[in-house]
Amino acid sequence: MSFNRCGQTRSNPSRSLLHAMEVNTEVEEEPPSQAIDCTASLPLTAARPLTNRPSIKPVPNYPVSFRRKFLKSYYPDISDRQWNNWQWQIANRVCTPNQLKRFLTLSSEENAAMAGLATKLPLAITPYYLSLLVGHDMDYPLRKTVVPTINELVQMPEEADDPLNEDHQSPVPGLVHRYPDRVLFLLLDFCSTYCRYCTRSRVVGHGHLHFNRKRLEQALEYIRRTPTVRDVLLSGGDPLTLGDSRLDWLLTRLRQIKHVEIIRIGTKIPAVLPQRVTSQLVRMLKRHHPLWMSLHFTHPDECTPEASQACQRLADAGIPLGSQTVLLRHINDSVETMNGLVHRLLQMRVRPYYLYQCDPISGSSHFRTTVDKGLEIIQGLRGFTSGYAVPTYVIDAPGGGGKIPLMPEYRQGRDGCDLVLRNYEGKTYRYPDSV
Repeated sequence: MSFNRCGQTRSNPSRSLLHAMEVNTEVEEEPPSQAIDCTASLPLTAARPLTNRPSIKPVPNYPVSFRRKFLKSYYPDISDRQWNNWQWQIANRVCTPNQLKRFLTLSSEENAAMAGLATKLPLAITPYYLSLLVGHDMDYPLRKTVVPTINELVQMPEEADDPLNEDHQSPVPGLVHRYPDRVLFLLLDFCSTYCRYCTRSRVVGHGHLHFNRKRLEQALEYIRRTPTVRDVLLSGGDPLTLGDSRLDWLLTRLRQIKHVEIIRIGTKIPAVLPQRVTSQLVRMLKRHHPLWMSLHFTHPDECTPEASQACQRLADAGIPLGSQTVLLRHINDSVETMNGLVHRLLQMRVRPYYLYQCDPISGSSHFRTTVDKGLEIIQGLRGFTSGYAVPTYVIDAPGGGGKIPLMPEYRQGRDGCDLVLRNYEGKTYRYPDSV
């Protein structure tokens, strides 16, 4: 099977990387990587270093020496400057089975899955994120999140391509208006690394939703004429795969709408491509406050020194950071794993915000846990760690009902005028609750 540039429509290969980042035409505009073949033998002349890189202590279980060993084995001719250039990382994503086999020995289930990806979510992994997988066995949690298996080609009766009914709550292309005061603004369908459990796998990675100014202006006009909208969430795809000038242009346009109070950006970049969070990017983002960011961390092993540096830069820019984690079977579905994740997030100045029950998207049954498992994890965190470390466990209701929070049963009932409560240790207490 052959993948052409990560499963997306090929652009003119002669177009330069910098030109692809400009927002000065009305043509169909694509993320910077889409003008480049996704191979590991690309020219490296466009690389630019990160500046003012602070010293970050390595997190446990991930020594700096391991990164050097990985580079020596797989990218011996690549300098640190090139490795730390986010455009080089995107241009050199691993997108085909043959490329992936350079780094990993594929299982029979993984090999079988490759033949069925032509119409599904494509394969794409940044070299940085791939470095986290090398040296681990086939059951390694991070590997399961990005390497396809045959299981995702099996659709269960309860699953759907659009279980949250987003397409029916879209008044204009690329905009979802579910809640009264919020809209979800899908800027593009491109991600640097594709998560196999992606809620929008029906859209993401297929090259149909580009950063097109005509479409974006239509969405902006809808927001302008809908004064109840005070909160805009930018998503996709991943908005931070856009160049600084494009993001600046869009954020400027949104800030010109008086009733838009806050802007949020949903991204997995700090976990899969932390090199993207440059000092230039955060300087630009600071101009558009109040700006919030919803990050996507899945497992404590994603909390590397590079991820910590990216979060540090964003936090230092005054951007509140929250993590939205999806509960995934055999990946993070234990109190121990989740406890490790939320503690590392807090150390990285990221507030654990939501723990999502995995949406019933097509081909996701091998990722989904029971709801009782999610409640068990929340119960194992509440009272045993800081309140800031305990996310809200939610189900995004199928059919477009929105997020519904779930909590263990701490309220036991009433006894006369007293409310009977159970604490984290299982002990009961009374609270006088008379009118």
